[in-house]
Amino acid sequence: MNRLPSSIRQYIAALRMLLVFTAICGIVYPVVMWGVAQAAFKNQADGSLVSLNGKVVGSSLLCQEFVDSKGNPLPQYFQERPSNATSGATTDYGCDPGYSAASNLGPNNSTLLTNVKQRQEQIAAFDHVAISQIPPDAVTSSGSGLDPDISPQYADIQVKRVAAARHLPVATVQALVNKFTQGRNLGFLGEPRVDVLTLNIALDELRLSPGGTTPRTPRGGSDGRQGYRTRGRP
Repeated sequence: MNRLPSSIRQYIAALRMLLVFTAICGIVYPVVMWGVAQAAFKNQADGSLVSLNGKVVGSSLLCQEFVDSKGNPLPQYFQERPSNATSGATTDYGCDPGYSAASNLGPNNSTLLTNVKQRQEQIAAFDHVAISQIPPDAVTSSGSGLDPDISPQYADIQVKRVAAARHLPVATVQALVNKFTQGRNLGFLGEPRVDVLTLNIALDELRLSPGGTTPRTPRGGSDGRQGYRTRGRP
């Protein structure tokens, strides 16, 4: 080996280091991190998946649209924020993780202002509230287009509409909203929020309403009771 030129010996040493660090950083480290994550944070490591009746129906980290086959919002479900995460297909109404994106429209952009006004009018008619009651997150999309949360204020203006569609007491629906409202992280980071998917699942788990009716099936459903879309699974 010593008879080899110094340049060749340096190449061999570099190759050895490459192989060693490839094994450490490319195999050992990922396996150790995977093991720690599975042991200590299994739910988060697996994608924060949410199940209903033993079936995975989505992730608490990704939004889902609760609309019919024509894209109309279903009144018996709490609605997400607007989403720009769409392929552009006529049957794709947002929350598509394959097309995560923001609108990239500035605050003075005429298209954004038109969209906000249109959304305000739609929500005011759908939830029977004044435009002044509609919070900003209800009419603007998130940076990723996949935000699963809405503000407690947006959830509150939807309570009466959901309660009426499900023939439930307003107090029952409001209690669920309060239950699924999360505070600021560590008490000071972020804003209070409501995860729409888990809230809607809790509503469906009430099964039959006092009036004896079952909520209609959201888009994509085939089991007669719920039809959550699982395309957003990590």
